[in-house]
Amino acid sequence: MAMAYIEPAPIKDKENPLESMMSRFDAAARLLGISDEMYDILKVPARQVIVGLPVTMDNGAIKVFEGYRVIHSNILGPAKGGIRLDPAVNLDEVRALAAWMTWKCAVVDIPYGGAKGGIACNPRDMSAGEIERLIRQYTVAMLDVIGPDRDIPAPDMGTGPREMAWIVDEYSKAKGMTVNNVVTGKPLVLGGSLGRTEATGRGVTVAALSAMDKLRMNPYRATAAVQGFGNVGSFAAELLHERGVTVVAISDISGGYYNASGIDITAAVTYRNGNKGTLEGFSGAEKISNEELLSLAVDVLVPAAKEDVITDDNAASIQARMIVEGANGPTSASADEIINSKGILVVPDILANAGGVTVSYFEWVQNRIGYKWTLDRINRRADRVMKDAFDRVFETSQRYQVPLRLAAYIVAIDKVSSTYKFRGGY
Repeated sequence: MAMAYIEPAPIKDKENPLESMMSRFDAAARLLGISDEMYDILKVPARQVIVGLPVTMDNGAIKVFEGYRVIHSNILGPAKGGIRLDPAVNLDEVRALAAWMTWKCAVVDIPYGGAKGGIACNPRDMSAGEIERLIRQYTVAMLDVIGPDRDIPAPDMGTGPREMAWIVDEYSKAKGMTVNNVVTGKPLVLGGSLGRTEATGRGVTVAALSAMDKLRMNPYRATAAVQGFGNVGSFAAELLHERGVTVVAISDISGGYYNASGIDITAAVTYRNGNKGTLEGFSGAEKISNEELLSLAVDVLVPAAKEDVITDDNAASIQARMIVEGANGPTSASADEIINSKGILVVPDILANAGGVTVSYFEWVQNRIGYKWTLDRINRRADRVMKDAFDRVFETSQRYQVPLRLAAYIVAIDKVSSTYKFRGGY
């Protein structure tokens, strides 16, 4: 089973996701000393759209789904963010993720604002035809919202290249011409970019190696544990392994797998791809729980599975020297103080998993100029973007004497607020 690129999974924690994001935003805004007026501008989304989507189901009945699109900011450029299909999607979640996209794009210094979209539905209970009619209806409803110079969707949970192709087709029919740069994450034949599938995992690896360099850690003597073996985790594990890091543990929904001598990542990927996408039954390591994986005494811990896996309940048991966040929100705000007190270096999600949106930007650029770059050029440019972003955040953390998470927010907030001031946006 080939892995398709999706943006890291949106958070849907027990706490309000908007409040989770805002707690870190608030701390960074105070340190940066922005005005109350600027705080209010950055806090409130620029546009929030809720639509009803009537769809004819296979049985002939018409069912109405609720769809969302939130543009948090477009001050740096067109808004950017995925569309997800999930029964639990709600406005607060979409607002939080849209804001995260603003900060993520600003951290890696690409000319995008932040957006996010979603439809409350269960795609696992729907046929391909029903999903197609739903996506096309969503596209029509959002014709005055999305656009290559306004707001550019991408895949997220429950969507992929297939859904992006439907959006391109429906949008193009409305405009009377082919507009393939209205979305990213498309099939290669429709203008998708090489390197996008592995982009987030590759970015996680670059961030990890950059952090290891700051701590003077030799990759060939380092160990790593990767929680989550989907798109992000499997590529991160593979690329860390290629750079000499011994990956001693991996996991997926079936549990964790540990081998003190190092797991053969290529064999694990091959096994998963031939085993309906799961590691269940993998014999190259002993079975452990996901919870045990998190507390292993490794140099690098990569939580790349889901939100809130590190909380105030288990933070004290973390023994890794650094945490590189492949997923969105894998560390709860309540765990930050515990992790920081243990001296663990955390490369935050808005920096570590920004490789995906970086290559999405490259796809958009290639579509606009009508020319495809080679995979080597894409990888070299993406690596440089991630390395430069890490260096900016690290320098900011040193200047303000704060953890990398707050430093990343400071970099992002400073960029967006400074742009508002130069443009005279209020």
